[in-house]
Amino acid sequence: MISFEIRAAVTGDEEQLLYVARHLNSVNLPNNRDAIHEIVAESHRSFSGAIQDPRLRQYVFVLVDLTKGDKGVIVGTSMIIAQLGRRGVPYIYFDVLDEEKYSATIDKHFHHTVLRIGYSYNGPTEIGGLVLMPDYRQGPERLGTMISYVRFLYMAARPDLFQEEILAELMPPLEPDGTSHLWEALGRKFTDMSYAEADLLSKKNKEFIKGLFPEGTIYASLLPEDAQRLIGKVGSQTRGVEKLLRRIGFRYAHRVDPFDGGPHFTARMDEISLVSDTRRAKAGRPFAPSPSDPKGIVALERPDAPYFRAVAAHFRDEGERGLAIAEDAWHHLALEPRAPICVLPMP
Repeated sequence: MISFEIRAAVTGDEEQLLYVARHLNSVNLPNNRDAIHEIVAESHRSFSGAIQDPRLRQYVFVLVDLTKGDKGVIVGTSMIIAQLGRRGVPYIYFDVLDEEKYSATIDKHFHHTVLRIGYSYNGPTEIGGLVLMPDYRQGPERLGTMISYVRFLYMAARPDLFQEEILAELMPPLEPDGTSHLWEALGRKFTDMSYAEADLLSKKNKEFIKGLFPEGTIYASLLPEDAQRLIGKVGSQTRGVEKLLRRIGFRYAHRVDPFDGGPHFTARMDEISLVSDTRRAKAGRPFAPSPSDPKGIVALERPDAPYFRAVAAHFRDEGERGLAIAEDAWHHLALEPRAPICVLPMP
């Protein structure tokens, strides 16, 4: 029997998704009831096509433990924001630049890290909102891998919906209470807002950043040392994500979040190995797999809610007959011969 399924987040998922969000509380998935209701509504309308402009869509995937309750319980989530940065809502970042200064008169040489604010009105696709409940982070099912990989499978299935550049913003080291030393040293001085207040407001309105943040070059050496140390650093909770991103083709873009200094990793879609590895194929037949058969995420789209469903399953390439799919997954997904599917092998 299939114990876990990934599907699109749809209306009715709000309270369960809010419970999961408490374990991350990020800009993309805040621990805020009103924000979560809006996120779920946007996801439903994105998968259904009700939001006609693909650039405005936001896709949320939920991992469901089917062994809990009548309909299962959401235990993880991940997200794709189709385009980060549009007119009125730019993608805002700090470029992290190196600058050298030398005086021959006194024979002094200095190496400076400088920050320069940047704006993009035709920005990248962003992946984010990756959360897995603590009790599910260890185990043979590799649930963290599944809920992370499914975003790349979906981009491979529908590349026309997304930008050429893909962005991942990683969380930096923060204090236990969520304090960012970089924000306290810089952002608060120009906004008179707490990190949490500015973080939440920026989800909907970024005008205050452009209106209040300093233009031009900021020398990091003028900031306190505890703030300098955060620039471009990855927090302990996202080091595993960094390793995954580097392994599949992402690299540090020498850009950071203007609030907390968290690093931005980017890749072109055609450089991401998981996108290239995803196969668009036809379902063949149900079969009883052997341990030697490869395993992957098997997904299909539907015209009605929940619009997208995926499970981990063994498969077998049978050439023109299509991909044979393990019997339990075949029946769980209600597959039919020649149905279009996508499969992303899992190493």
